[in-house]
Amino acid sequence: MTIALVFAGLIVLLLTGMPIFAALALAATAILLLAEGSIGSIADTVFAHLDKSVLTTIPLFVFMAQVMIRAKVIDDLYDMANTLVGHVKGGLGVATVLACTIFAAISGSSVATALSIGASAVPQMKRLGYPERDALGVVAAGGTLGILIPPSGPMILYAIVSEASIGALFLAGVLPGLLLALIFALYCMARARARGTARQPWAGWPQVAGAMRRSAWAVATPPLIMGGIYLGIFTATEAAAIGSLYALLVATLVYRNFSFRALYDCAYQAMRTSMMVFAIIAAAAMFGHAITIIRLPVGVTEAVAAMGLGPLGFILVVMALIFLMGMFFESIAIILITTPILLPTMIALDIDLIWYGVLLMINLELAMITPPVGMNLFVIKGITDASMAEVIRGAAPYVGLMILGLALLILAPGLATWLPYSAGFGR
Repeated sequence: MTIALVFAGLIVLLLTGMPIFAALALAATAILLLAEGSIGSIADTVFAHLDKSVLTTIPLFVFMAQVMIRAKVIDDLYDMANTLVGHVKGGLGVATVLACTIFAAISGSSVATALSIGASAVPQMKRLGYPERDALGVVAAGGTLGILIPPSGPMILYAIVSEASIGALFLAGVLPGLLLALIFALYCMARARARGTARQPWAGWPQVAGAMRRSAWAVATPPLIMGGIYLGIFTATEAAAIGSLYALLVATLVYRNFSFRALYDCAYQAMRTSMMVFAIIAAAAMFGHAITIIRLPVGVTEAVAAMGLGPLGFILVVMALIFLMGMFFESIAIILITTPILLPTMIALDIDLIWYGVLLMINLELAMITPPVGMNLFVIKGITDASMAEVIRGAAPYVGLMILGLALLILAPGLATWLPYSAGFGR
């Protein structure tokens, strides 16, 4: 009964359109007042959660992404992908997936990836005769890779709430992210072959070499960040600082189109985004503390034990619940509502938090392209003249492909855990 009341109250607050941090903070305050008659413990709780050096990764990675976007590396990135694979059956779709995969490892944002790649890809795909529905779908789905492929904003947030290693989560997202990209690319090729789509002419090696040379600075960003973490050269926090410095050097010395005004805009955007995230983290800390006071996580653990659910059964139930929540709530809300409640049960069932984190990210990717509130659907609708119904129909096949990827990862946890644990990150 307590669980139902807490969830119902929080959902009502969120459905009013109230900001996430305000809804969480109000719910936490109400619980504490009812349970203890005081909110004196809130200050210490919030300070303890915000007094962490790892939080510096958030503004640094946001700043890095903003610099790379404003330096206009996207045109070169998509041109390279199209020149490289555009001549194969479904090559434009494959090129879009490739560009989304690389840019996802730069931006760390699903919406930014869909918006940036979509603005370049959709008009060109339509101009070259690619079916509009397929173009809309592949950009909407490819953009979701920004959640899974590091550096991912939601992944950082989950790591902070669950106290899992950010470096381990970053590495854990690499292989599943590439697997999903491969599944998307194979689908594009199979659909083009079934339609009998004509191939683009081969651009030729000189053009390929030139496109790769122009995009080399963007392509080098993911190996720089993830390679340094994997080899133990620097931590995730240091990787964020190095990535920001690298982006500044590329923008000012290579592209030479980065003004002081652009620097100010990037810093301002990083500040705004970070303050929003920090406010949400503070409110989530309050909520986690409040539900701990009323022993809600313990109640969930006891309920799972009474039902006799093992780790696999628990994961399947949770994934189904999060899939349904994803149709109505955004990624940050889902992470902050569910993780504090489920964490003790996962620990009790000996569920690997890194593996679960990757499963969660894939499910949140699904949330980005499932109506009625899939953010990427609205983004693609906003940058094209297509109807929302057409965007949804284009993205629909990718929902099934993501569920397939989720099932593969549930059956083979090593796809997520092998890389971080081989790099020396302990469980």
